[in-house]
Amino acid sequence: MRAILLATLILLALPAQAMQIEAEASFGTGARRLTVISTTDVAAVEQVLDDFAASHAGITLRYLQAASVEIDAAVRAAGPPADLVISSAMGLQVRLVNDGFARRLALPAPGLPDWAQWRGQLYGVGLEPVIALISRDALGDLPLPATRRELTALLREHPDRFEGRIGSYDPAVSGVGYFLLAQDARKSEGFWRLAEVMGRLNARLYCCSGDMIADLRAGKLALAYNVVASYAARTLADDPQMIRLDFADYTLAIQRTAFVPQNAPDPEGGAMLLEWLLTRPAQAGIVAMSGTPLLADEGPAPPPHLRMIPLDVGLLVDEDRARRASLLAEWSAAMTQP
Repeated sequence: MRAILLATLILLALPAQAMQIEAEASFGTGARRLTVISTTDVAAVEQVLDDFAASHAGITLRYLQAASVEIDAAVRAAGPPADLVISSAMGLQVRLVNDGFARRLALPAPGLPDWAQWRGQLYGVGLEPVIALISRDALGDLPLPATRRELTALLREHPDRFEGRIGSYDPAVSGVGYFLLAQDARKSEGFWRLAEVMGRLNARLYCCSGDMIADLRAGKLALAYNVVASYAARTLADDPQMIRLDFADYTLAIQRTAFVPQNAPDPEGGAMLLEWLLTRPAQAGIVAMSGTPLLADEGPAPPPHLRMIPLDVGLLVDEDRARRASLLAEWSAAMTQP
């Protein structure tokens, strides 16, 4: 049993930090209460959490959805009374763990690869390909770009179709957006040529995948670059105008990661929920959302161009202040060409 309250940008008053809540949901009716804060849309996880509540009759699960930078700031301020923190901004999550905000756990996680856990504190609970979406109307009879180099050429050669109609994350305001910028910059020198072309065509910047997809469906965009695949999957089936692009040079796969905060009101409950999310039944539901398995044999084999991003200390490098400032300055220069 669940109840959902969509509360767009409602301000949740916390003792030490105000956090903007985008949506809130409740699952179950038990006396024991657990709270989760997460970047994942309620609609994407409601079936999985309904299943948890059904199999744990004594628990009521409160689910709060917020942006990754809001969650990061609130955790650092010891504000949210959360028993589990889930986010797709891997760099921010690793930094929170490294800075001492997560409890060390000893979870049985059979089948979980080594690259999906860190220090016994941070665990991957889902794998999300990051793709592009293009409008069939805008593309017309032109060939689909198979790589970023081909996408760059397409945009450069047909500016009339894409001027002011390209969308991507704003890395200055989105934790996931900054993380993807850093990963793109590492994976391909050609990425900056693509960024410069997008900037020349007055790309529009967004906080999140859902907003990009909505504007693509409304005809305001012709291309959305770096969209989390599970958000696209919910609309691709009923919108023939949207074409999914999985680039053959590389397709990033980010992890949705979770940890139990040091100040969790019910740390045992948070660990129990996290352990349950790593079970085969829960993972089957998560794979139904993302299409890509985290556990071996839980879904189709990933394609050869998929690049899983591991949880390791290397993610801290991109969260360094000097590195962040440098990347954001280079991105701003690409987006604001004369």
